[in-house]
Amino acid sequence: MAEDASNPYRLPRTVVPRRYELRLEPDLEEFSFAGAVSVDLEVLEPVGEIVLNAAELEIAGGDLNEVALAGIDYDEEHERAVLRLGEPVSPGPARLSLTFTGTLNDQLRGFYRSTFTDDDGDERVIATTQFESTNARRAFPCWDEPDLKATFEVTLVVPDDLMAVSSGAEVDSEPTDDGRRAVKFAPTMEMSTYLLAFIVGPLEATEPVDVNGTPLRVLHPVGKGHLTEFALDAGAFCLDFFEDYFAIDYPGDKLDLVAIPDFAFGAMENMGCVTFREILLLIDPDSSTQQERQTAVDVIAHELAHMWFGNLVTMKWWNGIWLKEAFATFCEMLAVDAYRPDWKRWLAFGLSRAAAFDVDALAATRTIEYPVVSPADAEGMYDLLTYEKGAAAVRMLEQYLGADEFRDGVRHYLQRHSYANTETHDLWDALSESTGEPARDVMDSWIFQGGHPVVTASADDSGIITLSQSRFRYDGQPDDTRWQVPVVAAVGTDNGEHRERLVLDNPVALNADKPSWVMVNPTADGFYRVAYQGDLLDRLLEGGPELDPLQRYVLVDDQWALTVANRMGVADYMEFAERIAATEDDLAVWRRLAGTLGTLDHMAPNDGRAGLQARVRAMVGPAWGGVGWEPATGENDRIGELRGVLARTRAVEGNDAEAIARCRALMADEGIDPALAAAAIAVVAATGDEADYEEIRRRYKSAPTPQLELRYLMALTSFDAPRLMDRTLAATLDGTVRSQDAGFVLRGCLENRGLGPQAWAFIAEHWDGINQRLPSAIIPRMLGGISALSTPELAAEVQDFLGGHPVAQGPLIVAQHLERQQINVHLRSRVQQGLG
Repeated sequence: MAEDASNPYRLPRTVVPRRYELRLEPDLEEFSFAGAVSVDLEVLEPVGEIVLNAAELEIAGGDLNEVALAGIDYDEEHERAVLRLGEPVSPGPARLSLTFTGTLNDQLRGFYRSTFTDDDGDERVIATTQFESTNARRAFPCWDEPDLKATFEVTLVVPDDLMAVSSGAEVDSEPTDDGRRAVKFAPTMEMSTYLLAFIVGPLEATEPVDVNGTPLRVLHPVGKGHLTEFALDAGAFCLDFFEDYFAIDYPGDKLDLVAIPDFAFGAMENMGCVTFREILLLIDPDSSTQQERQTAVDVIAHELAHMWFGNLVTMKWWNGIWLKEAFATFCEMLAVDAYRPDWKRWLAFGLSRAAAFDVDALAATRTIEYPVVSPADAEGMYDLLTYEKGAAAVRMLEQYLGADEFRDGVRHYLQRHSYANTETHDLWDALSESTGEPARDVMDSWIFQGGHPVVTASADDSGIITLSQSRFRYDGQPDDTRWQVPVVAAVGTDNGEHRERLVLDNPVALNADKPSWVMVNPTADGFYRVAYQGDLLDRLLEGGPELDPLQRYVLVDDQWALTVANRMGVADYMEFAERIAATEDDLAVWRRLAGTLGTLDHMAPNDGRAGLQARVRAMVGPAWGGVGWEPATGENDRIGELRGVLARTRAVEGNDAEAIARCRALMADEGIDPALAAAAIAVVAATGDEADYEEIRRRYKSAPTPQLELRYLMALTSFDAPRLMDRTLAATLDGTVRSQDAGFVLRGCLENRGLGPQAWAFIAEHWDGINQRLPSAIIPRMLGGISALSTPELAAEVQDFLGGHPVAQGPLIVAQHLERQQINVHLRSRVQQGLG
């Protein structure tokens, strides 16, 4: 356990913790807490001081081996406390005891407060935790680094009418002299500080479900128990699935899934006490869309995968965040695909992968793994490249090695490193030992260099097809970066179809003699773009096999990326899209088509919109004819979702008067399919007036489920009247909108076609207030909306402002947004020429 002396944020390894006894007394009326912690230590060399992490805490005093401390000094910049000892301490066991106080903050980190209004209209308070990455130090003095694992025994002193939960199972509850209860929890497994949780508040719990001996519950604010059944079922399935996949029993003694009203992230994999946004646990299957339910199961599966990959085996330092998050994202696909095969989860993954491609095509992309020095560096790693590109790289490796072989290697890795910490190469080495394949050689070029390749297929005059690679960049700048690219090519010849597999470095000619067509990456497992030169794309579409939905999706996604990169004309893309749409009936493909048509509509000149809208209506027509307004008895969930996508596209991007009128009527119908209801709300908001705004705002304030609440809230960002935009913007700062949601509302306002500049002016004017109210991790994500502000003048204004107002917790993410904004400025110019 070596100290990194070059990093001022790293703690010395002279003293390390083995066991914490933590007692906390939160005051939910005064928004404060008092605590005491005793830590069993191992002193590794003689010391005259002990350095540990503490932030936003006041340490009242303490002792080491019952000898009072000589003094306490604080290093606020590095979030550390230095405990001065009266005399040097020799190597061996020791016991440190400290008392401290802190504030239940409203920043959604550390030990913080969350509020909700109960059925009687009273505001209630929950005290809860969010420690990842480096916020346990805001709740109690500790060694807040992932490789300094220990066990934790927590006691919470709480009012008698409140529930208390923590990472371990409750083992005792005794009354105190002042009418409260001291609730004691069992020791946890040996784990990192960021995985501990404790929660106190007006909560209720479902009856436990037994999953192979583990009691599983859903905890929720009072009065919401009727919305827990779906999440409980999904959680039980996923827990059982992962015990089988990893071939290791769940490492905790119980598992609680806890719905929190205010939460900065989607969820957090605290050991035994996983916290979620309410929208991901409290679900009415009858009013939620398939996409909303799928997202909930995605996140439940993701967090439960962490119980093994992240909790049982943990990264040594925060540069390894990507691996636990990428692997959990990959595992969520496995589990959800097994839970609901009809949802076609791996096909839907293409949409997430496209977002990662989008960032990775920028000059300002980053390597998947990179050095992390400070807490701010760690916070910047929670992005699309970590989750989606990382998962795509893991999936590519799984398919290269074989699914069973890959799973066996993962089991080998987890068994070898249980309760310990690892580096990235430890996984590759375990996979290599298990499979005999050079996993590290394959993965290093994907993990330790940014960007991705485009594989270009070209045919010479003799008909020989050659594959070559180059880095794919939106800005078109030359770049000699190269990868070891596992390529599969489907090739059609007079003798039928066959597949060629190769690892592409330098250009390679395919073995087939004068093939009639070729499709590169036919299973979409490779994380690379494909460009077909000459007539190869036409040959594939006209003379190739019937393409499955995933293959069609990849074609659309690649052609759009080539358009953004100015390697395909806007007019050419529209002709290609019309060709695909003529026979397209799959949800995922239509979601991608609709996204590109929305971008074109956003950028099209006002005098050219009518022509684009007519083309959109014609494109939607054939697919719409297959679904219509009325759901068929027993139809697949994905058909309902497709109906919603088509209805919204037809009405908004197609400006179809009949569809708009029908959606207005449907919004008043409470008995319609949820996907169509969601589309109707979006259409009314995009085309509505002040009366519609008032109705949607009323529904937002009284929504019976978290899904409906968010649906109505985000619809408010789409109205095109400036006075209504002013009201939506003001609601992000006046307490109307929760701070966890305010950043996403502001992003939605930035993306408003006509009023994005108004939203930007509000953000610039209220910059300090926004940064004070919103959780710091949300600010870089909020700024993703600036990429929609694609006029040269506005782009320059945004660039100047953010240059003078840096975002310390996500500078690279902001740089990516600014670069994408510039890419969109150039794309907008081409769209205006091509569609004017």
